[in-house]
Amino acid sequence: MIVVTHLLGVGHLVRAAAIGRALAKQGWRVVLVSGGKPTSMAETSGCELIQLPPIYCETGDFRTIYREGGGGADESWMSRRKNELLAAFDEVRPDVLITELFPFGRRQIRAEFEALLDRAWSRTDRPAILCSIRDVLHSPSRRDKIDNVHRLLGRRYDAILLHGDDAVTPLSASWPTNKAVERRILATGYVRDAERARDAALGEREDVIVSAGGSSAGEKLLAAAVESARLTPDRRWRILAGHSLPDAEFAALRASAPDNAIVERARSDFPALLARAELSISQAGYNTVLDLAAAGLRAIVVPFAQGGEEEQTLRAAALQRLGLVDVIEESALSAETLAAKAQSAAGRAKPDWSVIKVDGASRTADLVAQQLTRAKQRVAGWSELKRTLDELRTRGLMVPIWIRDDDAVEMTGALRDFLQRLGRRRIPAALAVVPSRLSPSLETELSEVPDIELIVHGWAHANHAPAGARKSEYPAGRDEAAMTRELRDGWMRAVSLAPSRALPVFAPPWNRMTPQFAELLVAAGYRGYSSFGKAREPLAAGALRCVNTHWDPIAWRDGGGLRDESELLSLLSKLISQQLAGPRATLEPIGLLTHHLVHDDWIDRFLDQLFDVLQDSGAVKFLTASEVFGVARGR
Repeated sequence: MIVVTHLLGVGHLVRAAAIGRALAKQGWRVVLVSGGKPTSMAETSGCELIQLPPIYCETGDFRTIYREGGGGADESWMSRRKNELLAAFDEVRPDVLITELFPFGRRQIRAEFEALLDRAWSRTDRPAILCSIRDVLHSPSRRDKIDNVHRLLGRRYDAILLHGDDAVTPLSASWPTNKAVERRILATGYVRDAERARDAALGEREDVIVSAGGSSAGEKLLAAAVESARLTPDRRWRILAGHSLPDAEFAALRASAPDNAIVERARSDFPALLARAELSISQAGYNTVLDLAAAGLRAIVVPFAQGGEEEQTLRAAALQRLGLVDVIEESALSAETLAAKAQSAAGRAKPDWSVIKVDGASRTADLVAQQLTRAKQRVAGWSELKRTLDELRTRGLMVPIWIRDDDAVEMTGALRDFLQRLGRRRIPAALAVVPSRLSPSLETELSEVPDIELIVHGWAHANHAPAGARKSEYPAGRDEAAMTRELRDGWMRAVSLAPSRALPVFAPPWNRMTPQFAELLVAAGYRGYSSFGKAREPLAAGALRCVNTHWDPIAWRDGGGLRDESELLSLLSKLISQQLAGPRATLEPIGLLTHHLVHDDWIDRFLDQLFDVLQDSGAVKFLTASEVFGVARGR
């Protein structure tokens, strides 16, 4: 299911339809839900089309939404749209849900999109949820609105289909991305509607083709083109007006045209006309630019910039840098400047448009298929975990689990959010704190979360490994006296700043230390030790209890972000299954390792789901660190 609402031109619907046709060719059943005005300019063959009660905007004003037939789209009209959208989703039960532009745009109608996303997430076998965006976006002026978009992406979406190319216009040129969002971007290349170009070889040659998109936004360009044609009587001009241009304005434009100019409504065979033309004059809309690229044509673009819109201006500037187009800003547009540009452009060689790849529809279909596979694997992973927990509960067993969160030094917003989410579920955790940077106020700020304890995480979390070796604060060969001093100072600082929470337990940074390190820990007063992987006891003649962590949701080797969910779920199921199969007296509690400072919304979303499933299972007991290591808080 692809959900799209075009408010001014038809470009969004045209692109969504092209993607739908590519999916249909690969064997998908495609349901295209359109919320804008019905139009013949989009080829939807191969797709099932569902038309919602239409809405639209007037040129330059995207804040006011109008309903079909005129007048504002009132609450009743919008409620009807939402109900029909949800009914369509329930009937279709799609495997993949794609929202076109939202949440990056269409915030005026966010209520219906959010209701749709909530409905999708209510399914235990929820679909893969993807956002589909063009190469250039309109970024909000306020940072909080951008943050809200990113948060919604992390909480509700699996990936972002970017129909563009970083080599031409990176998304960061128009939208302030972050690493978390960038990790979820799937670049498809440009999506062009090639169906309309089938008759490109037919018809007479054209001198100049002028187009202003499918809306009424290009009225100024059309008027200038008519007068430019009058100034260049040796050239034939074909001027195409959008179907949204009122009939009276269209008639006046047509009546004023000189003999060398034909004025008509926008045509569905526009790509075929371009293929026979010497020069194109147009705005810089997404679909128009791709038609220019396919035609390999000389072009002048006048980017639409009303209502604070920057999309076409940014795209036009990128194309101009590549030497593909001449640009006239709307503010500088006149018949004389347009005629002069047309005369000079006609004498130049055609530009090389090969940098603009226009086969993005088929690439999108391939990526959607991959996302469906991941969604099925994810559903299977959750099912496996729940079956394993059910078996535990049926046998009357409880699996012990503890949480270790590394790199805490102060009460940051990230730490507060993480602890509040644990607190709502009454899940305890151990914070592995870096003593040299530990805030004196941390213990006081932890007053509302009684089940949070502190263990020592190195001294400064500084790398002392030789060049080329894996990072370690306590590698083999480092001065033993310096390490002993840091261990003692680390414990003394932790226990002095947080006497009611500190435990004599050590977790080495990067989970690495020299083999002889255990004896130094015992001498410094530590009674517990935690690394990553299966624990090897006894350490230091049994004086040091070792309980490791075994499961980490972060894809460190891939630069961060959430690891593949199905792999994480399968690994945890196996760890729990070992509790079923092995002698329980020899099994250590399962340790979940987290790093609040580098969590993103996708990681938080997954952990929230996981904590809920584990706690609701009736087969899990979350342990405090003092229970895990058998030690008391403080000195």
